[in-house]
Amino acid sequence: MNWKELVEEVTAVGAGGGSEDSVTGVEYDSRKVRPGAVFVAMKGGSTDGNRYLEKAIAAGALGIITDSSQKFDHLLVFQAGLPVLEVEHGRRALAQASAAFFGHPERKLAATGITGTNGKTTTAFLIEELLNQAARSTVLVGTIEYHVAGEVRPSVHTTPESRDLFELMAEGAARGATELVTEVSSHALDQGRAAGVIFDVAVFTNLTRDHLDYHVTMENYFTAKRLLFDGTVYPAPRVAVLNAHDERSDRLATAATRAGAEVRTFGIGQGDWRAASYSLTPGGAVIELQTPAGSARVTSKLAGEVNILNLLAAFAAAHARGVPFAQLVEFVPRLKPVPGRFQTVDGGQPFSVIVDYAHTDDALRNLTTLARQMTAQTGGRVITLFGCGGDRDRTKRPRMGQAAGAGSGFVVATSDNPRSEEPTAILAEIEPGLKASGVQFTIEPDRASAICLALKAAKAGDVVLLAGKGHEKEQILAGRTIPFDDAEIALSALAELGYGDVQ
Repeated sequence: MNWKELVEEVTAVGAGGGSEDSVTGVEYDSRKVRPGAVFVAMKGGSTDGNRYLEKAIAAGALGIITDSSQKFDHLLVFQAGLPVLEVEHGRRALAQASAAFFGHPERKLAATGITGTNGKTTTAFLIEELLNQAARSTVLVGTIEYHVAGEVRPSVHTTPESRDLFELMAEGAARGATELVTEVSSHALDQGRAAGVIFDVAVFTNLTRDHLDYHVTMENYFTAKRLLFDGTVYPAPRVAVLNAHDERSDRLATAATRAGAEVRTFGIGQGDWRAASYSLTPGGAVIELQTPAGSARVTSKLAGEVNILNLLAAFAAAHARGVPFAQLVEFVPRLKPVPGRFQTVDGGQPFSVIVDYAHTDDALRNLTTLARQMTAQTGGRVITLFGCGGDRDRTKRPRMGQAAGAGSGFVVATSDNPRSEEPTAILAEIEPGLKASGVQFTIEPDRASAICLALKAAKAGDVVLLAGKGHEKEQILAGRTIPFDDAEIALSALAELGYGDVQ
């Protein structure tokens, strides 16, 4: 593919020059430009790619696509003899150029996108596993990791830039993948990072207070989520799968229906795809399913009400992707818990230790509710360890303290990726919520020491919740990042306390 062939597929407002030379790549990061690559210079949230034109040219860029032509030195580009394509939307142009360069993998993979505040990762993993059980090869893109036709890779972003997403899709298609399952964050939807992907199925898990450091208001946050369904910026999905318990689902259903999508709802005791009844077990749940496709009793290894909702969402989405109901029923008992999502840590101790990613007040309420259901059978108490991330929405800190306190018998407040903020300042904003809840609590800024405190306080039958970091393997501090894994720290602490053999 040469320059002229590439730019024919990009919506432009102005163009100059041309080249018959082969394009060797499409890049938005000047540090990755190699001879023959097209550099897409676009405005970003924190920087402007047009500031790095000189570096891209020096690295051998073949041509420039820019959304800010008036800002850069035309002379610099003209002296280099490079063609320039002027566009209105940089990220849209990046998606169009990437789709063309990578051979339009979006036409080879049927896409399922999952958006919402909580449950995206678990739902995405479950959908992929159901599709894999049905002998479909998949590409998974999400918070924990990426999967490319069975190969596991580290996750860089929940939803990467379109160029990187198209590359993953192309690699997957080349290896025989036919399905894309991806988390779609509100940031990505708002910024246009999901441009170019045609979602066959779109799932909405829920919307609770989060990311207001970016969106400012809940309505803005919801508006970003709605873009996946309403057909105004992205093509509307063929099927929209919506949480019947969330009050905003009615608005999403109206928007999706107007855009031509089929709407399916899920819920406990309500919705098209519902758990008519259920019973929680130490190993998961037994669920009476009622759906338009049939009814059945299934046994799941995923614990708690929240995971019943995640399973229902995945069940409805996988069925929308053509997996027969009878097969889905057969597959449910094989589904495994997701790393860092209600992940058990077993060092031979007589109490439960759970690592979970819960990092919002709503997620903490769900998590402590599940833990209380477990202690109702053991007579123990719930011990919750949590913190709040630095450089993020400060208004949720007292609410998280209140939520943790309301659902626990004892709380240890600690650090959770404080970033540039002083950990004690973050904890000071959490403390009023803890005090208002009336719970017994202690504050320990050092997370490793806090984990030891929580485990040392536990007795037989208790449930210790290590919340906030889940699958994460590092702690982000001011000016540095250190290795940190809640599960590994907990295992080490349990060994020091003399509990069994570390597995």
